[in-house]
Amino acid sequence: MRKLLEHPKPGPENSMYYWRRYVGFFKVARNFIVISLGRYIPFLGLKRWLYRYGLGMRIGENVSLGLMMMPDVLFPELIEIGDNSVIGYNATILTHEFRVDTFKTGAVKIGRNVLIGANVTILAGIEIGDGAMIGAGAVVTKDIPPKVLAAGAPARVVKKLE
Repeated sequence: MRKLLEHPKPGPENSMYYWRRYVGFFKVARNFIVISLGRYIPFLGLKRWLYRYGLGMRIGENVSLGLMMMPDVLFPELIEIGDNSVIGYNATILTHEFRVDTFKTGAVKIGRNVLIGANVTILAGIEIGDGAMIGAGAVVTKDIPPKVLAAGAPARVVKKLE
């Protein structure tokens, strides 16, 4: 089950209309610049440093963030990635979602020794257990237990890993 915090919308328009009431303009502008730089940097150590100190993400040791990896632009500080994990090319990690009538946020926790394939989308409020593998193109809509292979849209456990 996804762990999401619901924020009421302050007026009659859809929740995205009020994005500046949920997060400051200058924070989003800074995050956008840092993420835009980080998406193209091929140097893993520099990218980890940039995302740790420029965005406030909690990133473990020896984490590899693939080219074009896209962390959430509004609340990247809600992302935690465990030691020795690999986040693949063009993977997207979201920590917020706008709905018509509400706005929700949720931390994303990725365990140690996790492999996230290329073009994976991880929704807000998800936890991925240690040693899990997520197949390319998957959409992770619910928690993934440790040491399993999950794939598909939505992602489903395919098999247990040894």
